[in-house]
Amino acid sequence: MYLNCHSYHSLRYGTLSIDDLVSQAFALGIKELVLTDINTVTGIYEFKRKCEENNIRPIVGVEVRNESELLYITVAKDFAGLGEVNKILTSYNCDGIELPRQPDLKNNFVIYSLNCFPEELEENEFIGIRKEELNLLIRPNLKKFISKMVILHPITFSTKKEYNLHRILRAIDNNILLSMLPENEVCTKGEYFESPETILETYRHYPQIIENTQKVLADCNFEFQAGTPRNKKHYTGTKADDLKLLTRLAYAGLERRYGRKHQRATERVEKELKVIDELNFSGYFLITWDIIRYSNSMGFMHVGRGSGANSIVAYCLGITDICPIELDLYFERFLNLNRKSPPDFDIDWSWQERDVILDYIFNRYGKDYVAFCGTNVEFKYRSIIREVGKAFGLPKDELDTLSKNPERVFSDKVIQQVQKYGMLLQKFPNQRSMHSCGIIISEEPLTNFTALEMPPKGFPIVQWDMHVAEEIGFEKFDILSQRGLGTIYDTVRLLEEKRGIKVNIKDTTISKDEKLCNEYLSRGSTIGCFYIESPAMRGLLRKLKCDNYKVLVAASSIIRPGVAQSGMMTEYVFRHNNPDKFEYFHPVFEQQLGETYGIMVYQEDVIKIALHYGGLSAADGDILRRAMSGKGRSLSALQKVKDDFFASCRQQGHPEELSKEIYRQIESFAGYSFCKAHSASYAVESYQSLYLKVYYPLEFMVSAINNMGGFYRTEVYVHEAKMSGGKILNPCVNKSEYETTIFDNDIYLGLMLLENVETKIARLIPEERRKNGEFRSMEAFIRRIPVGIETLQTFILIGAFRFTGVPKNELLIRARLLLGECKPQDKLQTLFEEPIKEFKFPELKRNIFEDAFDEIEILSFPVSCTPFDLLRTKYRGSTMAKDLTSCHKKQVKMLGYLISRKHVPTNRGTMFFGTWIDVNGDYFDTAHFADCLEKYPFQGGGCYLLLGNVEVNFNFPTVTVSKMAKMPFIADPRYYHDEEKKYEVQQRIKEDVSMTFRAPYPQQHEIGLPRHKAIS
Repeated sequence: MYLNCHSYHSLRYGTLSIDDLVSQAFALGIKELVLTDINTVTGIYEFKRKCEENNIRPIVGVEVRNESELLYITVAKDFAGLGEVNKILTSYNCDGIELPRQPDLKNNFVIYSLNCFPEELEENEFIGIRKEELNLLIRPNLKKFISKMVILHPITFSTKKEYNLHRILRAIDNNILLSMLPENEVCTKGEYFESPETILETYRHYPQIIENTQKVLADCNFEFQAGTPRNKKHYTGTKADDLKLLTRLAYAGLERRYGRKHQRATERVEKELKVIDELNFSGYFLITWDIIRYSNSMGFMHVGRGSGANSIVAYCLGITDICPIELDLYFERFLNLNRKSPPDFDIDWSWQERDVILDYIFNRYGKDYVAFCGTNVEFKYRSIIREVGKAFGLPKDELDTLSKNPERVFSDKVIQQVQKYGMLLQKFPNQRSMHSCGIIISEEPLTNFTALEMPPKGFPIVQWDMHVAEEIGFEKFDILSQRGLGTIYDTVRLLEEKRGIKVNIKDTTISKDEKLCNEYLSRGSTIGCFYIESPAMRGLLRKLKCDNYKVLVAASSIIRPGVAQSGMMTEYVFRHNNPDKFEYFHPVFEQQLGETYGIMVYQEDVIKIALHYGGLSAADGDILRRAMSGKGRSLSALQKVKDDFFASCRQQGHPEELSKEIYRQIESFAGYSFCKAHSASYAVESYQSLYLKVYYPLEFMVSAINNMGGFYRTEVYVHEAKMSGGKILNPCVNKSEYETTIFDNDIYLGLMLLENVETKIARLIPEERRKNGEFRSMEAFIRRIPVGIETLQTFILIGAFRFTGVPKNELLIRARLLLGECKPQDKLQTLFEEPIKEFKFPELKRNIFEDAFDEIEILSFPVSCTPFDLLRTKYRGSTMAKDLTSCHKKQVKMLGYLISRKHVPTNRGTMFFGTWIDVNGDYFDTAHFADCLEKYPFQGGGCYLLLGNVEVNFNFPTVTVSKMAKMPFIADPRYYHDEEKKYEVQQRIKEDVSMTFRAPYPQQHEIGLPRHKAIS
């Protein structure tokens, strides 16, 4: 009877999750159910699974609407019928083709509303009649259609509260007040479940309508085999030809990577090829290789990582640059005969080049077969409060207060309603979006499985997420972008362009384990370098005295939350520095994890221990693998693995306490850990960055600035360039490019850094200069570049016309005389055809620090001096950063410029870790506990006087701050007589703040990680 059920995937309309929908139907004894969400099939595969778990026969379709207008409801007779509707919706979503009002859908039943149906109905077309419309059937014009009618009892909500929630969703969708919501935008008040008996009783006088409804249901099914591989099967066309090509490419790469007589590598290639063939993954490897081949032909850099980087075949094909033999990578982590899905290849390109790769994939494999995974963007608390509050008509200031104080109890009845319904909306899908990197390449047209949508980024998406994709048999290709590769690529290009130096950075032998690089690494001198520049990572490198590739690989993984929160990161650091002061928990840990001192660091380590200590089967190991990669969503399967683990441990006679501790460590890895190959891929790129930073620091930092850095703001990379011997120069209209550029040691900041200058003007200036030569004066600049007075003033104040030798004050007056208040589009060339009058200006003196305040206003940081030069105090601290390692347990007084701070939750309240530079430009780190922050909070960017005690932990000093005070700048000399403005600009000095919202990590003493051998 239920031909028209909505879930909350009918965005901003339905109020029931799939789970709620099915469980309510089960409670009423309903045996068959039709899910028809509005213009989407997002929930159909979950719906099928949930129905079958509850012995309900699932049937699916779509309610097709044009905006708010209901056109018809389709009910698929079979799986092919779903594809028919998907094609119509895809044409509408992606190509703008109008939805047909009477569709030609042979494998669907089509149900029209009583308000809008065609005069001539096809055999598979019906009119849906609601219970409140039955009294209309006495009309002759409708009576004749009774034989073509079916019961229409839509399901949209379940309670009065949910009906109100539905109305709020409709108001949000239409961006109007609840009180202004038109009736036609809202469902009827009867769209909730009634028992089948009640509905049959309602329609008892119309047996034909009941019979038609039952026939429609009986003639439909949703037969679909979940888990069947649906990716493009073959690259060449057949399985045999795929294996033949893959084998040829693998052996060619084997010779290139290892030479002709490397027995161990040859044996591993043979072994992998055999398993790849047995699992039917040859096509998957070849498609990935094809994408890399195209990338290489374009001269792009890429990084191949993920579990697929464990593969020597991937290494030989050039997909990855990780040698599995060098790192003893665990073959079974990436491929084993229990595994049904191919290994993950996460492939990074520069953020500037990724779209070129995407265009190639879509063109090469066909737009009908390629799409991004979708993702549901859920309502989040702040956005919920704003959206619901607007529907209730709350003013902006009240919305601001409410969204910032979610726990506060308000007496106002309207606000209470907003909070009440806002809580109900949490976890509701709000809109569909594009997965950041996951692409599906299908064997069949994707519209067989889903309608496609076209988000603003211009690449089509499927209507379900990566979890559903995997469940129904699609494995995604992860095509990612990052700025680190852009920095490397741009540095190499800049070196060749400016200095004629060619660096083959793809040759990892020149950048891995290089002596001087390792010295930088052990000191944590890695700002600007991919993945190893954050304060936490630089501190870890120093604690480990990390001076080689293998330790860097481990460091890349132990920094991850799973290892850190379980106490294993701290224990790894201790054991690395004290290899003679610990015992292995158990002989298995020494045998399997000797390289990492018996500490589980990688996902492979967990599997090794589960198999060799816990005695689990390979199948259970695969369930653990999936849980660690965030893909295992079956809690019952994970619980069974846990039960099996403890049962097996008891059977082998392992100490119960040790087994509990080991499983605690295993659990901490779920969703927060790297496989070793992934860490190794990161380490290779980190070394490539570091090599360029060490030997070509100025070009490297210029490239970091142009790629908009990484962990830190632009100012920090500018500081690094200055510390490396670069002369930092403000933008100049005759020297600067859109991006920052370098001439010998002179670094001209790019026009893109001028916040108040439009991008098109910033790009036009160097283009115009290349075409018609340098600008001889400000007047010549005005003739050639369409700028208004405000933009011109920005150029003057930043010193972009300093080549003229005319003081800024005089240039400002001239600019006003020339342009006045006119806008660029109103400016006529004739204005300048006559010679410009010469004016005699009085000598206008400028304070030495006026330039610095101009720079802060325009760039957010000073260039012509340091922040320390702008302080009122001459005091620069009693201790410098370079001396901290010799100050263990001593109190120090320091003056620091705040670079960044990281929020960390603890059981004692919020604390922060700060990173600073001293007057010499050297970095140091601080810890600020909750009690200290209460009395001495951070007050934004700037310089602070710090008092604290030094703790040196394995060569890494941290100042635990007991007192701090922000130091005032001198008054802005440009506004010496304006009390309001003379301290205003210094508020633009920034800091980097990273917020962490998670449960507090336990302290080492709370964990009690064993350091001695367990006694059986």
